[in-house]
Amino acid sequence: MEFSEHIKTANVEHVVLRQPFHPATKGTLCITGHHLLFSDRERDSSRQVLLLLRNIDAIEKRTSGSSGTITIKCKDLCILQLDIPGMEQCLNIAKSIEVLSSLDCVLDMYPFFYRPTDLSLQEQWGVSTPEKHYAQMGELQDRWRLSDVNRDYSVCPSYPPAVIVPKAVGDDMLMKVAKFRQGGRFPVLCYYHRKNGMVIMRSSQPLTGANKKRCREDELLLQAVMDGSDKGYIIDTRSSQQAQQARITGGGFESKSNYSCWKRLHRQMERGKALQESLIKLVEACGDQSHNMDRWLSKLENSKWLSHVQTALSTAGLLAECVERDGHSVLVHGSEGTDSSLLISTLAQLIMDPCCRTLDGFLTLLEREWVQAGHPFQQRCAHSAYSHARLQQEAPVFLLLLDCVWQLWRQFPLALGFSENLLLRLVTEAYASNYGTFLCNNEQERCVVGAKEKTHCLFQALLRPRERDLYSNPLYEPTELAIWPSIHPQSLQLWRGFFLQWTQQACHLQEAQEEIKNMVNEWGSGPLKQRPGENTKPLLDSLPG
Repeated sequence: MEFSEHIKTANVEHVVLRQPFHPATKGTLCITGHHLLFSDRERDSSRQVLLLLRNIDAIEKRTSGSSGTITIKCKDLCILQLDIPGMEQCLNIAKSIEVLSSLDCVLDMYPFFYRPTDLSLQEQWGVSTPEKHYAQMGELQDRWRLSDVNRDYSVCPSYPPAVIVPKAVGDDMLMKVAKFRQGGRFPVLCYYHRKNGMVIMRSSQPLTGANKKRCREDELLLQAVMDGSDKGYIIDTRSSQQAQQARITGGGFESKSNYSCWKRLHRQMERGKALQESLIKLVEACGDQSHNMDRWLSKLENSKWLSHVQTALSTAGLLAECVERDGHSVLVHGSEGTDSSLLISTLAQLIMDPCCRTLDGFLTLLEREWVQAGHPFQQRCAHSAYSHARLQQEAPVFLLLLDCVWQLWRQFPLALGFSENLLLRLVTEAYASNYGTFLCNNEQERCVVGAKEKTHCLFQALLRPRERDLYSNPLYEPTELAIWPSIHPQSLQLWRGFFLQWTQQACHLQEAQEEIKNMVNEWGSGPLKQRPGENTKPLLDSLPG
């Protein structure tokens, strides 16, 4: 594609930029196939602002006389304003932004053009593979195997080429089970709990339909998971009524008569349009300029965002409790198995497993449970909260996950080896990135476009020494204990670092966190490290907000 055909005006002089935390500045605006570049020409300044066009969620243009104004609303919630002399130039720039910020062809996106000097395309892509994950779990290899039944993605387009399944189940049986599960997502292992040998599996819903169809191979697969245990749990992220209604359209659930050893637990989690509308309402509330506390609290409650956070943490806690405390294996699914199932399996692993709480471990967990497991990032993150486009398959499920992780980080400030900065970076990257990690909707699509050969991996970049220092938690004190989150309303807070990051109070929060980091670095293993947690949360929570 020739980007130049969409750029009628490549640069404009004497443009005024207005953005958070900076005074209005006059300079030169340039537009390329992937970026807006603003160069400050005043006061001998060399300041530049580089904005990835993919980060633009919506624009609003207004003309007055011979000039115009473009308001740019970004997916990371930043709002910029450009005052452009010349009506024609303003309209040309606005048109270019509209087209170039919403390109559909993956191969035209910036990750395929991004070539930093300190990264090489020859390096192995990613931080983990199913093979490596399996090799790290030697204790289960007598009962579980690594299957390459999906090596050409023909069995399940949204699964990786290799998956972990019970040893007693052959590939022929897996192919039959795949036909009985929506999208071919048959039950696969995602977590092995070393303390008691129990596992978490995930899948999509069974296609029982109105006629209550059975699949003997599916029943045998789940029976093989039991390995002498008397009971297992199925956590269905739909209400019982929703699961019943799904049978009308060919979906369904595991009946007690056919899966007698499995107890079904229903925990309704919102998804899709309801979740996206919740985000839109929350961002609208955060932008309320009325300074009326009652109105603000009413809008916050009406958005129901914190209710979604509470439900996610509660359901993940239930899953962890089944495995850690009750000592039973669990199968998790909703309908498609690409959203809520990944959300609660990830949170449950963070709650139970200290290995997932390190910086390396957390990024490995995200790669395994979201990228490789087939979360459709391209569909879900096509738009954020400002877009005027009609909702299609957008849903902030990954943002909801990172909000839940932030709640854990706030409640257990010493237990996680990464900082809030990492979570903020990941939100931004999911919506608009220089890297290929969140491109496409699954591993098959990434394979078709050659993402692993032609783009760089975000997770590898985040583990470079300079980045590692920026995203590590200076207060980190590893613990083998499970970290059980409180889900009482008073224990959950609005994630100010993200939703209010472009307000003045966010600067104070960032300054406080930097001060804490400097104190820890200066004192090393001194008194602060010997009294983990003392005064850390009160300091952060005492900031304006």
